[in-house]
Amino acid sequence: MKKDAVILLAEDDDGHAGLISSNLKYAGISNDIIFLENGEKTLDFLFKRGPGPYREDEVPYILLLDVRLPGIDGIEVLRRLKNDKWVNDIPIIMLTVIDDMQQIKQCKDLGCENYYVKFSDHKQFSQTIGELGNYIKAEVIPKFGNA
Repeated sequence: MKKDAVILLAEDDDGHAGLISSNLKYAGISNDIIFLENGEKTLDFLFKRGPGPYREDEVPYILLLDVRLPGIDGIEVLRRLKNDKWVNDIPIIMLTVIDDMQQIKQCKDLGCENYYVKFSDHKQFSQTIGELGNYIKAEVIPKFGNA
């Protein structure tokens, strides 16, 4: 039996993490969400290193990745994950405040699934997360065969 996809949220801002989580639920995403507050913890979780917890092999994951993370930034996390044969199939969606066409291109060239900008305006922020939720439901989760 396939397990439901778990959403990993690599986000260093607790306020943003809470808003993202609640807005995803409002958009109809009921999947479990695991918060990872920096790039190192994200890599440790996915590469099964450090004190744990770790990813489970039989569980599909979706990574929502902020670019501006302390220590190892999101672009480097993206690069490392897409260059590793054990985790390079995890869908990675960039979710960041940076609205820069060059960076968007760089992330897509590195293999991110999609790129969403978190706006500072609460209404736009909520709308963006709603769009993200719809994208996850329509495009990402069906790839796991458990829509």
